[in-house]
Amino acid sequence: MNDSDTPGMTGATAAANDWIHHGTPAFRRTNLALFAAGLATFGLLYCVQPLMPEFNHDYGVSAADSALSLSLTTGVLAVAMLFAGGLSDAWGRKSVMVASILSSAVLVLVTAAMPNWGSLLVVRTLLGLTLSGLPAVAMTYLSEEMHPESIGLGMGLYISGSAVGGMGGRLVTGVLTDFFDWRVGVVVVGVIGIVSGLVFWRALPPSRHFVRQPLSWRALAGRFSGMFHDPGLPWLFLEGFLLLGAFVTVYNYLGYRLLAPPFNLSQAVVGLIFGIYLIGTFSSAWMGHLAGKLGRRKVLWTAFALMLVGVLLTLTMSLWLIMLGIVAVTFGFFGGHSIVSSWVGRRAGAAKAQASSMYLFCYYMGSSVAGYAGGLFYTRGGWDGVAAFIGALVVAGLVIALGLYRLRPLVNVATMPTPMSKGAMP
Repeated sequence: MNDSDTPGMTGATAAANDWIHHGTPAFRRTNLALFAAGLATFGLLYCVQPLMPEFNHDYGVSAADSALSLSLTTGVLAVAMLFAGGLSDAWGRKSVMVASILSSAVLVLVTAAMPNWGSLLVVRTLLGLTLSGLPAVAMTYLSEEMHPESIGLGMGLYISGSAVGGMGGRLVTGVLTDFFDWRVGVVVVGVIGIVSGLVFWRALPPSRHFVRQPLSWRALAGRFSGMFHDPGLPWLFLEGFLLLGAFVTVYNYLGYRLLAPPFNLSQAVVGLIFGIYLIGTFSSAWMGHLAGKLGRRKVLWTAFALMLVGVLLTLTMSLWLIMLGIVAVTFGFFGGHSIVSSWVGRRAGAAKAQASSMYLFCYYMGSSVAGYAGGLFYTRGGWDGVAAFIGALVVAGLVIALGLYRLRPLVNVATMPTPMSKGAMP
């Protein structure tokens, strides 16, 4: 595979006009590519979420065990992303991302042919490994290539693709399960993933500020440890854990409630409710851009406050209020993720790849740990128990966000003439 990440230009010699600004053709190509990447990655990852009740029926497993089809994937994904950034430092950003998308799409196609629960979990575990090459590296690419004034919008648009992918994967499998079989839906998602991967390969511009670094485990460990000297990064990592942990738990178990009395909705209708995900395509870009103008410290707490209101609305017995609550949770989550992920890239200095990997490690561990734990709360207390658990996660995130309001902003980041020297921290 030809890696266009090495066009012969180093970070030290890149001209200032090589940064990608919004409104330029390079910005549009980048966002087309990363929109396609987000569409593929999160469709492939979350396509099993509406199928969990089907797994209960087909394989005779419990609600908590059926959640392993997602929790195992995100758990392996979280760990593998700690190393994906280092591999992309040595091999190039684009090569790692293209291989990640295409191999993951093939594994999802294989999932549809698995005859028993054990083999399905094995393939879903391998999927976590292959998917790890895209999310952390995509964040790193944006942090390296986008101008500071454009990175919030760029990250938001990438997350918009993630929102469409997450919604599309759930919607396709949820609806097709009612009319055909869950395996048909999974195959369709896999094909979409392959097409999206090819679009990404063709559209993504070459890196201008990537500097290849030999793969050294000692240097990699040093860059990881250096991040924890920053007063803000560890708290931002924890915010990622809480954001996705709360969000995934809502979508993992709300379907059980809506399929049961008094609502008695069908799988197709529950799948259509996942269309609310589309709100993320707006909220991630809008809140990311707003945070870039007003300051991330001033906007982040509002995302958690909105999620808390949404969780409270899901406790009502009105379907319309429950749907409004899902809208609020979804809007707050995607906005919060857009703010935190771009903030991590801005604070990380020369360790952008490692900071992105650590953030996403915590982010997906939130999905894995909280997503599974939510099943235990559902078994013991139904939706009320799950909502109490989610509410505790969101309140913790809100408290941290209010604490980050006092975090001292970085200095001298209005311009980025060259990447920071190796090992430097802002």
